[in-house]
Amino acid sequence: MNKITLRQILIPLITISIICFFWFGPFRITIENIIISILIIIASYIEYKEKPFSALGFQREKFTFKNIFVLAPLVALGLFIFYVFLLVPGITELTETPIDYSSFDQLKGNLPAFLITLLLVWATAGFGEEIIFRGYFMRQFVKFFGESKVSIVLNIVLITGFFGFMHSYQGITGQLVTWIVGALLALIFYLRKYDLWFIIAVHGFFNTIALTCIYFDFV
Repeated sequence: MNKITLRQILIPLITISIICFFWFGPFRITIENIIISILIIIASYIEYKEKPFSALGFQREKFTFKNIFVLAPLVALGLFIFYVFLLVPGITELTETPIDYSSFDQLKGNLPAFLITLLLVWATAGFGEEIIFRGYFMRQFVKFFGESKVSIVLNIVLITGFFGFMHSYQGITGQLVTWIVGALLALIFYLRKYDLWFIIAVHGFFNTIALTCIYFDFV
């Protein structure tokens, strides 16, 4: 593991403290993940200077039509099928509590609300959550603790566990399901050599499929 400088210790600590204030402080705003993502990019620039975006996993050479518009949607579809037919029924049977989708009820048959929500979800979840949880938290964990198998497992379990906790509005089943989906996204991110563009696309297309099903009242 490379030697870690004081700058590379202090900048993440300050950044994570500000992120926690946004999430758990007295003020809540709809686009907080977008603001946090901008903060992370600034922090990454201060920490790495020459390569703030590549440090997060934005790899220009992997931003191809095939990866983003063919492979990512196919992975998202496969993940969604697993989610609907195996994961949600299995976790629901375990907890005996259905996922709370009530926060999305206004989208059913409401095209303007659906389109606005779709744009917000791509920005706050597709880009925002992936920059925060995969691009920043996962990469910072690797920086401090390395890439041994034990480290990667702990990395995925701990960070995606927190990712699941942040979806508490969906109830306990929603949190557990999100934890597992987040772990699969994190695993894909790791196996793809930290290709953040790809995982953003997978997350975005997964949410697009899910919101479309809600719009047509399929779930």
